[in-house]
Amino acid sequence: MPATTPSAASAAFLALHRPGDPLLLPNAWDAGSARILAALGFAALATTSSGFAATLGRPDGAVTRDETLAHAAALAAAVDVPVSADLENGFGDSPADVAGAVTDARAAGLAGCSIEDHTGRDDDPIYDRALAVERVAAAAEASGGLVLTARCENHLHGRGDLADTIARLQAYQEAGADVLYAPGLRDVGQVAALCREVDRPVNALLVRGGPTPAELADAGVARLSVGGTFAWNALSALVDAARELQAGEVGFLDRTGPAREVMGRAFHA
Repeated sequence: MPATTPSAASAAFLALHRPGDPLLLPNAWDAGSARILAALGFAALATTSSGFAATLGRPDGAVTRDETLAHAAALAAAVDVPVSADLENGFGDSPADVAGAVTDARAAGLAGCSIEDHTGRDDDPIYDRALAVERVAAAAEASGGLVLTARCENHLHGRGDLADTIARLQAYQEAGADVLYAPGLRDVGQVAALCREVDRPVNALLVRGGPTPAELADAGVARLSVGGTFAWNALSALVDAARELQAGEVGFLDRTGPAREVMGRAFHA
């Protein structure tokens, strides 16, 4: 079980957010990966909706509220570092839906959680700003000290208006968000502009071909995450090993050492 209470874990988690010296926040997809990442020395962890969905054989967005909360609770119980949960859009459109999800996240032993302004509908992917702000305010009121990350999903859904993204995140800040996040920003100048225009720590998503960790630190980012990428790396290794076996090759037998060494420490803690 975690060595700290949720309130202490939340305070410790927020203190790790340092603009210019960002927290490296890897995303675990099950209790085993969480224990391995903690054993490697990461100071905090986050869940990943897509990585967890993959463990159930489903695409991202196809996991229920109850499954997500149970999964987040299992990860929080597996390690003694703060864990933040990806609660997607709060599993409902209304502020009351969001508040309910955050309230249940508090009971799961988490240090933080994130809420998106993505509707889940292809024809209208982003909530109206006024409703989005109400949803963040409801989440903040229900958070009880959890570190609340408010996400603007514009740049993942074909809405490249940086001014709108900044305005939304400024409004989410005023509504009570502790951390701000605009996944999909790929230009370091835009990231720097966002960091200058808000008064809360900014999280950035590392993406292939995007800014490096050092560049994002220079831009003022306070937290770096990888989304589902670590899970995809693990699954890619599985695909490679399976294809070798199908081809009559056994190179995969020689690639187990790093995992075995860390698992020996992580799983017997």
